[in-house]
Amino acid sequence: MRYVVTYDISNDKRRTKLSDLLATYGQRVNYSVFEIELNESKREKLLYEIELKKLIDKKYDSLRFYHLCENCVPKSFDIGDRADAFEAQDMFV
Repeated sequence: MRYVVTYDISNDKRRTKLSDLLATYGQRVNYSVFEIELNESKREKLLYEIELKKLIDKKYDSLRFYHLCENCVPKSFDIGDRADAFEAQDMFV
């Protein structure tokens, strides 16, 4: 499942922890926006095992996950010189 994740975190320390965590799951596409791909187990781990909710102060912060359906991804586009986060990339070991 593909998601666009956005956040607005008031505390520098918690914001850095969250952005570092999200970077392990996907690609930063803007200062506070990531595109990530999660299967069910990764999603559960991110949301519950890591206790993402502990990084968020509900009174001041915002963390949003927007699910992108498989039909929506090919219709998405950007203007710039950045690789598509959901595009299959060659990996060499």
